[in-house]
Amino acid sequence: MKYALITGGSRGIGKAVCLKLAADLNYNILLNYHSNTEAAELTKQEIEKYGVQCDLLKFNVSDDAAVQSAIATWKASHPEDKIEILVNNAGITKDGLFIWTNTEAWDTVMDTSVRGFYNVTQAVLKDMLRSRYGRIINMVSLSGLKGNPGQVNYSAAKGAMISATKALAQEIGKRKVTVNAVAPGFIKSDMTIDFDEDGLKKHIPVNRFGDVDEVADLVSFLASDKSSYITGEVININGGLYS
Repeated sequence: MKYALITGGSRGIGKAVCLKLAADLNYNILLNYHSNTEAAELTKQEIEKYGVQCDLLKFNVSDDAAVQSAIATWKASHPEDKIEILVNNAGITKDGLFIWTNTEAWDTVMDTSVRGFYNVTQAVLKDMLRSRYGRIINMVSLSGLKGNPGQVNYSAAKGAMISATKALAQEIGKRKVTVNAVAPGFIKSDMTIDFDEDGLKKHIPVNRFGDVDEVADLVSFLASDKSSYITGEVININGGLYS
C-alpha cells in the first residue's frame, strides 16, 4: 500500500491536502498532528470516505526522538507499505516586531519549520531513495520569499526551507525523488482568521484571499507523476501579489 505523510494535517491547508491526495491520487494517508486529537479524528473520518486508509501519527515535528519513534513504529507494523509522498506542512507563527521577539518566539517558529523539515524528511528519505521514487513537497510562504514586517522569525524559517528545497533537489534527483516548495500568499485558514481581509485584498490582483483547496490542488499536481520533470522549484500561489 502506498501512503502520503502530511505533517500538521488535521486542519487548514494540511487537512485540504490530505483530502485531495486521497481523492485525486487514491493515496492512503499518514496524518501527523501535534495536540488536537479531536480535529485529527474528524479529518480521518472525512479522508476514509474516499475508500482509503488513514493512520494518525501524533508527534511534535521539532522533537527528533518523537518523530523517529512514531515513524519507526508505524514502519514496523506496515513492513510491506511505502511512504511515497511527504508534505512538510507543519508550521506556526509568533508574530511581532523583531526588536521585541524573544528567544522562545524565535526558536519555536524556527524549530517547527526548519527542524521539523529535517526530522521528518530524514525519517522517510532513505526508503524513497531505495525505492527510487518519491515526492517531497515543502509548504513555505510568501513571507519566505519577500519577507514580511512583523514576521522576521517566520520569514527566516520559510526562507531556510526554500534554500533546503533547492539544495536537496540537486542531491537526490537522480533517484527519481523530487523536492519542491509551495509558497502560498493570503489563504483563508486559521492562520489568517484575524487578518484584515478587506484591506489586504485591495493589494492582490485577483482581489481576494485564496482557498485551501486551491493550494491542495497544486500540491496534488506536484505529488503526481505529471510533475516528474519539476524539482527544486518554489511555486507561488498568491493571486498575483508577488512573483
